[in-house]
Amino acid sequence: MVKRLNVLVSVYACEPDKGSEPGVGWNWVKQIARFHEVWAITRANNRQPLERAQEKEQMPHVHWIYFDLPFWARFWKKGQRGVHLYYYLWQIGVYFVAKRLQRDVGFDLVHHVTFGTYWMPSLLALLPVPFVWGPLGGGESTPEAFYTTFSLRSKAYEWVRDAARWLGERDLFVHLDARRATIALAKARDSANRLQLLGANRVELYSEAGIASDEIVKLDTSPLRNANPFRLMSIGRLLHLKGFHLSLMAFAKFQQKLSNSEYCFIGDGPERQNLESLAKRTGVSDKVRFLGDLPRQEVLGKLTQADIFIHPSLHDSGGWVCLEAMAMGRPVICLDLGGQASQVTEETGIKVPAIFPEQVLNDLTMAMRRLAYDPTLRISMGKAGRKRIADHFDWDKKGTWMSEIYERVYRQCNQATHPYQNH
Repeated sequence: MVKRLNVLVSVYACEPDKGSEPGVGWNWVKQIARFHEVWAITRANNRQPLERAQEKEQMPHVHWIYFDLPFWARFWKKGQRGVHLYYYLWQIGVYFVAKRLQRDVGFDLVHHVTFGTYWMPSLLALLPVPFVWGPLGGGESTPEAFYTTFSLRSKAYEWVRDAARWLGERDLFVHLDARRATIALAKARDSANRLQLLGANRVELYSEAGIASDEIVKLDTSPLRNANPFRLMSIGRLLHLKGFHLSLMAFAKFQQKLSNSEYCFIGDGPERQNLESLAKRTGVSDKVRFLGDLPRQEVLGKLTQADIFIHPSLHDSGGWVCLEAMAMGRPVICLDLGGQASQVTEETGIKVPAIFPEQVLNDLTMAMRRLAYDPTLRISMGKAGRKRIADHFDWDKKGTWMSEIYERVYRQCNQATHPYQNH
């Protein structure tokens, strides 16, 4: 192992006991600090939850730097309104904070973690030290054939997202990040391809999500079900891009063959009313349960009551729900798109190609039937899923892997700076 490095980590979103971007930021800082000295720059509104967490869990090798824009710039950013512009301006302000810190500390390496979106820049690449970028997503898109299944509002969302990405890819700072990155980490293949097109020389696929070692042990003790009704489950925000309308229609076809079955949705969102109407139109409203938002521990408790887990997302860089389902030994059915396509393997679930809607409906239905009628397959996939989580998604193992990446980056850059040091 090289010396304990001074590492500057940018984590705009960072909060303990959270999923998504805040959980990613917190866990990466925590893992990096196992091996190196960390200066973590985050938003000032994260201070209270971070300080509460540190009262319970000492992190002596983490130095928190809190930064926010002036009040007038924070005031108009409420919810998601204006978040991208605010984030962009925050990155500019953070650069000047980091520049001063560089003079005082002398960083060996800079790592941008959140937001993990490849078309949104980090100005920390301007610092004269090796730059690690990611894991990054955002390159995943809904296949055009599936636009016919969307409402006008959902189509508009996709068009606006595509336009924002198009503009981001033409941002000179984004190109600078790609070219300056000693290594860029991508959450999924589509994002990796776009990073390479932007000029990134070294791109590696790596999921941003993980599960703590002690939680893996707890989830691994969850018994497999052997009771009626046969139960399918999906977890997530009820958004059009999650593809739940596709899995619900497939369930309606599946239910014709296996009437003693039910489908549970955990989560809420703008598509709930449409999904409830769809359940009525397809004649399965008495077999579909919408449980709404639940606390995380209750979610995990409900997951123990499922036989299989369905995640039909049309564009997703990869989330936590598939990992938790696999850790519990539940086979996963997903579309062969985005981050979940890298998380789930043929041994741990069934990945359905996403070519056109009718084909997906048929393939999802067949996957449901295959797992319903083959308990031996469910058991073998469950065991393989648990092993995959323990081998590849344990946070402690991910931290060790990240430290190895740092060491390679540090050695590579030192050798480039001092080509004769080993002679």
